[in-house]
Amino acid sequence: MTAKAQDSLAEQIAQHLAERIIRGELPAGERIGEVKVTQALQVSRSSVREALLILQRRHLVEILPHRGAQVSALSPRHVRSLYELLAQLYAMLCRATLRNWREPAQLQVFEDIQQRLHACLAKDDIDAFVSHSFELMRAAFPFADNPFLQETLENLLPAVSRTYHLILERRRSEMRRLVETFDALLPLLLIRDEQRAVQLLEAYVRHNCSLVLDALADSESVPCA
Repeated sequence: MTAKAQDSLAEQIAQHLAERIIRGELPAGERIGEVKVTQALQVSRSSVREALLILQRRHLVEILPHRGAQVSALSPRHVRSLYELLAQLYAMLCRATLRNWREPAQLQVFEDIQQRLHACLAKDDIDAFVSHSFELMRAAFPFADNPFLQETLENLLPAVSRTYHLILERRRSEMRRLVETFDALLPLLLIRDEQRAVQLLEAYVRHNCSLVLDALADSESVPCA
């Protein structure tokens, strides 16, 4: 279990469990026993309980009465709901960035992250690639200056990351599509073309949603051993 030194113990436990859920090591419906996690990580049960509440807020875990915590479902309904909301939030963030940047130098942060995405693509590094793709979003937060938008997106990111891993583990070519999407988006930010920028993002979100739904359908069609 690794985490930033300033994170609380509960946050570190949540990050550890989230990584396992996102990578599919803990599948949907699997129970997460407090005692088992406590013993495995040598931490207090109260910290594990707090970590599970964090994961519940991040839509990775469901806590059910008399049944405890289990990995949340990744159903077509959940995916459509997630991506419908994501499209709206990304559009809000994009519009705020377009309207509020003042000097072209402020957009350099996006180009720097984009270069890191290209490097991850060359190395076929899915974990780093997904992480850097969300850095692009976080780089836009100061332009929006909206703590509610920021908090909502941060809480959704683990669930989105889970779907990205599902896509990329099956179709690594989609890494290139994401890079090409942001390659096309950056010039639109520079010329403040709000309509085309939002349309590009919305098309990207719709495409990803369809890929996740296809991946879920494929997994359901595979017979159990």
